Amino acid sequence: MNQQVSEGASSLRTFYADLHIHIGRTNRGEAVKISGSRDLTFLNIAKEAATRKGIELIGIIDAHAPVVQRDIREALESGEMREIPGGGIAYQNTVILLGTELEVREPGRKESHFLAYFRTLSDMESFTAWITPLMKNVNLSSQRVYVPLKELQKEIVGRGGLFIPAHVFTPHKGIYGSSVYRMEEILDVADVTAIELGLSADSEMAGYISELDHIPFLTNSDAHSLGKIGREYNSLRLLEPSFDEFCYALQNKDGRRIEANYGLNPLLGKYHRTYCAACNSILDESKVTSERCPYCGSTKLIQGVLDRILTIADREESYIPPGRPAYQYQVPLEFIPGLGKVKLRLLLEAFGSEMAILHRTEEAELRNVVGDELARYIIMARSGELLLNSGGGGTYGKVSRT
Repeated sequence: MNQQVSEGASSLRTFYADLHIHIGRTNRGEAVKISGSRDLTFLNIAKEAATRKGIELIGIIDAHAPVVQRDIREALESGEMREIPGGGIAYQNTVILLGTELEVREPGRKESHFLAYFRTLSDMESFTAWITPLMKNVNLSSQRVYVPLKELQKEIVGRGGLFIPAHVFTPHKGIYGSSVYRMEEILDVADVTAIELGLSADSEMAGYISELDHIPFLTNSDAHSLGKIGREYNSLRLLEPSFDEFCYALQNKDGRRIEANYGLNPLLGKYHRTYCAACNSILDESKVTSERCPYCGSTKLIQGVLDRILTIADREESYIPPGRPAYQYQVPLEFIPGLGKVKLRLLLEAFGSEMAILHRTEEAELRNVVGDELARYIIMARSGELLLNSGGGGTYGKVSRT
């Protein structure tokens, strides 16, 4: 493999990766992610990524579930998919990484979520056999594992898996957002492969915490429906999409690297600002330190990501280490005012995929298909120039017409 790494360095190119997509139902209709769409099956996710989205590396979470593994085996046996030598499962030009999202609650702390990825289906099946007696229902998504967190981490890493804390800053089960000030309080930081920033944070916000300086950042969709695939994603410099190449990118090995994280401006994230659950108000920046809502007096405040980060920061100013990939603000096509299903279909027919529309299509070409105004919005969406209103308390921010 090292020889392949060296010989392939001159053939590296950019691939797009979204590594957090849930299974809603199996092929037979069995529920996996209760809150996930019914059409989020293993095969449908692969088709959506390969054809409509143009994403070449996808992480399908919930591959730990035996009912999902049955669907995977059937796809392999039919020849519709195949396992590849570098690790992962290929469907057309897209490769699937097999992942899982698990919940752990350490004594005296709130629960938090963690992602793990394994190289082969056999590796995942072996891990499933280990976690099954430690869970109440192994066939459901994001279930609690009744084991000390460091033991879970050691088991994943020892099996050659990747251990990645999920949506780390969100108040809903993010390790920083709800559980700790520092990961080192409950984890072996040396065995943290990367972190997932989540929809309400970016690299600059994470730069207030020094223990993250040497840890790679990823941003993913956490999709609960087919349409949400690719709302956040990463561009990776690889020889090919595969588990092994993804590992090399996380290690910055022989030219492999994370080129950029593409995500929502944190203002659009649904947990960005502190929110009052009683009167549905998003608190003004000058009032987030209040114990009561300044509008209704309620104490039912949900701390926003930005406010939480500033509370736990160990720096007065954000620091972005040299070599940290750029975080590119990008508004997904679904957020663009006036871009409905008909216009989006015309764009897809003309240019092939959402990644092609967002990255490779000139403004003049866009104008020819959807007119001047929508073309201008799409170009502004690429560069994060659209005007935004803050989200909070589980409600997404909004794009304003300019």
